[in-house]
Amino acid sequence: MVNNLQSNQNDSQISWKADISDSEQPKAPIMIGLATGIGALLWLGPFNGMNNLLNPAKLANIMGGAGGQVNNFLALLGTLGAVTSTITTIIIGALSDLTRSRWGRRTPWLIVGSILTAIVMVGLGLINSKSGLPFFIVLWCLLQTFINMIVAPLLAVIADRVAPMHRGLISSIYATGFVIGQYGGPVVGGTFLKTNNPGLVNVGYFVFAFLMLLSGPIAALMLKEKSSLKMPRMKMNWKRFMQYFIFPVHNTRNFYLALFGKMLINITTTTFATYQLFILTTDMGLRSSSAGKYISLMGTITMIAAILFSTISGPISDKMKTRKWPVAFAAFLIATGTLLPYLLHHPVVMLVYGVFAGIGSGIFFSVDQALNLEVLPNPANSAKDLGILNLANTGGQILGPVIGAILYGIVGHNYLPILPILTVIALVGAALVLSIKEAK
Repeated sequence: MVNNLQSNQNDSQISWKADISDSEQPKAPIMIGLATGIGALLWLGPFNGMNNLLNPAKLANIMGGAGGQVNNFLALLGTLGAVTSTITTIIIGALSDLTRSRWGRRTPWLIVGSILTAIVMVGLGLINSKSGLPFFIVLWCLLQTFINMIVAPLLAVIADRVAPMHRGLISSIYATGFVIGQYGGPVVGGTFLKTNNPGLVNVGYFVFAFLMLLSGPIAALMLKEKSSLKMPRMKMNWKRFMQYFIFPVHNTRNFYLALFGKMLINITTTTFATYQLFILTTDMGLRSSSAGKYISLMGTITMIAAILFSTISGPISDKMKTRKWPVAFAAFLIATGTLLPYLLHHPVVMLVYGVFAGIGSGIFFSVDQALNLEVLPNPANSAKDLGILNLANTGGQILGPVIGAILYGIVGHNYLPILPILTVIALVGAALVLSIKEAK
């Protein structure tokens, strides 16, 4: 459905469209896919490398070694970061939707967001003492805000400029960059941890800041977004505030089924990732060194499978003319992989989990983004509503460890008995996704 926003000014009958139809775009806009994929790679890779490796290493250097103090500080960063990101992605998305400029709605945010995020990353790299830890917290929350100036507009570009029949393909290109960034960022980050030199860790922050600085400008140059000055000027009143800054309330059945379905799937994968080390050591009897080797190999298997299937799943969903069935199938694969270690109790089965989770994640990342675009209640609010749908990710990251801790106490302080419950959670998520009504 194409929504037109009509200017209410008496002297103007100019119409402005917030999206594009199949008939207006017979050929797939590959350049838009490459722009979003490269943009995603250049923001997610540095973020994950810093978050997963550089932050723990820096904090251990500052606090005198790994331990409970570092873990507690990382948990605080994770909680504050998730809350900040959840709030700011909705606000920034809404402001992006309302932006009128000669460079379009999204480009100014991509450029400014990249610059500000890179500056904050440099600031984080310069903190090297306990007295700087309060500033570390403030900068981390600012980073979560500024990075959403890249994330929210970049996702909305697909809704703005890709016709529905091409969204599977373009989402696959985006997902490929996303997956490479997700798994490749920590690989690059690991190169700055090969010595005991704290200064090398700081260099990692500066290198990642430079890559982050490139994300928005490169995407913007490739997108060549047109002016949004023809978009009607809008006086903010309560009705428009509700439209642009509040959770949608009209035509939202599919929207909320997608949100909560995907959140349940993410809770399963996040909780499994949180406890994979303890499953291998406490429940399967491995030493930490051996468990680390299994986790590293499992991560490699997952990455390869995810990259492969993220590249092909979107176009297949275009041919199938459905998004919900591939996403539900991905959830089924993740659920199956989650159950296997409980049934077989052998470390090798964790590698089999990596295969199932990798294939499922590859399908999920690519087709899920296309599904997000097709459940939006109003294309004019795409960035804001995509920010709300991102709660499926942030909510899963917050709730996963909490639910895991509760289940751990309920099942008798063991980790393997949690897995059948996580399997059911993923299957319920798949059922919610399958309840979405797709247009024929």
